Amino acid sequence: RLPTRTAVARVWSSSAAKMLRVTLALALALVVDGFAPLSLRSGGRRSLSPPALARPVVFGGGAARRRSAAVSMEVVGEAAGGRPLKVAIAGGGVGGLTTALCMLKAGFDVTIYEKTSAFARFGGPIQFASNALSTLKAIDEGLFERVMTNFTFTGTRACGIKDGLRADGTFSMAGSNPWTAMNPKYFVDPEAPADWFVRFPLKACADLFGLPYTGVINRPDLQETLIDECVKLKPDFIQNGNPVDGYENLGDGLGVSIKLADGTTETADVLVGSDGIWSSVRAQMYGEEIKGTSPDKMKRQGCSYSGYTVFAGETVLKTADYYETGYKVYIGPKRYFVTSDVGNGRVQWYAFFALPPGTKRAPSGWGGSTRTEAEEDDLVGYIKSLHEGWTDEVHYVLDNTPESSVEQRDLYDRVPELLRSWSDGSVTLIGDAVHPMMPNLGQGGCQAIEDAYVLTEVLKGVNDTAAVPEAL
Repeated sequence: RLPTRTAVARVWSSSAAKMLRVTLALALALVVDGFAPLSLRSGGRRSLSPPALARPVVFGGGAARRRSAAVSMEVVGEAAGGRPLKVAIAGGGVGGLTTALCMLKAGFDVTIYEKTSAFARFGGPIQFASNALSTLKAIDEGLFERVMTNFTFTGTRACGIKDGLRADGTFSMAGSNPWTAMNPKYFVDPEAPADWFVRFPLKACADLFGLPYTGVINRPDLQETLIDECVKLKPDFIQNGNPVDGYENLGDGLGVSIKLADGTTETADVLVGSDGIWSSVRAQMYGEEIKGTSPDKMKRQGCSYSGYTVFAGETVLKTADYYETGYKVYIGPKRYFVTSDVGNGRVQWYAFFALPPGTKRAPSGWGGSTRTEAEEDDLVGYIKSLHEGWTDEVHYVLDNTPESSVEQRDLYDRVPELLRSWSDGSVTLIGDAVHPMMPNLGQGGCQAIEDAYVLTEVLKGVNDTAAVPEAL
């Protein structure tokens, strides 16, 4: 027979069930959310220890033996006698800059080839999860502390999924208990007010596992910090205005010849493709046409249209729950709307719509790329019309948004590369170049940072250029 309500409650409140609830909530947060960047609070937090960077790893000829990861870098440096590993990186975004810093600290000779002519302060906030912050801390304690000075914490406040049509600003559905994900009364009592469907216990999960808290940082602040830390190690580490167009593996431990946009070539022991979802490095590796698009726009350079286009905007306003909430995901039929505190009174929002690709209404310029204009007389009014019948909370944000801040892009995704290598000889891919992620996961930059750390650890494990392709 069915268990009594008391018995169910007793089981649900047990320690084992509490662990299960935390795990399920965390998994749901990672899948649905991601607009909740994670930050690390000070004091008593567990973190990865920075890797030992005693001496530069040096590389000899083909006869030099490979070392295991357990062999110290000092011993390898003395035994191999040679030169530092030479690494070229295509793309100077968050992934490329983090890779450069991580490898420079490991003693490698690193050069970034970046498309833009110079660094400029553009681009919006970027969300960071605990995995990215823990990795940054492992790379460099000082870097981590600098990031924290520009960080906005959101995971200590209420974050989760709300009823896009009927949210009324109360917290009745989820309650104040961080272990209470939802109130089942909503599904049986028509009088129960609609608000939070699910509230993610981000703080409780972080405390349970000793992980960083959710947070956000302005992309220009992050990039400026990474560039500054790299310049301390190699002043001319980045070459602007001359991106990588292609490559040729030379074999026999000779590395790779790199074709640059100005027609010149450079050689390196390793080429890292960190040039984004429309990667020229990946295009050659997988035989794709750069930005090649099907007539119906459903396919583009090996990527498939996700079914969604997204608008993004930013405004400054105070809401009734500004200090109690970090980010809110309003869901409804074929669309959802996300708001997040991004610091200094600013609120960033994203509006996802299930529309055909090419439904162009707003300018492009995502992530600091060149802003191209689009025809739309009343852009905010158009977005509001797509939210007809939705909660006033959404319309209040839109009504206070300047049209000049609104941008749009169609969202493309890739099937995970499980059957093909991410590397070709001495060339490898990281970040969005090989595993782009939908923005609602909030993991694009985070995963690129993890890639940078792991790739550096792998290359620290070889001391013979002929062994690089196998290591990759």
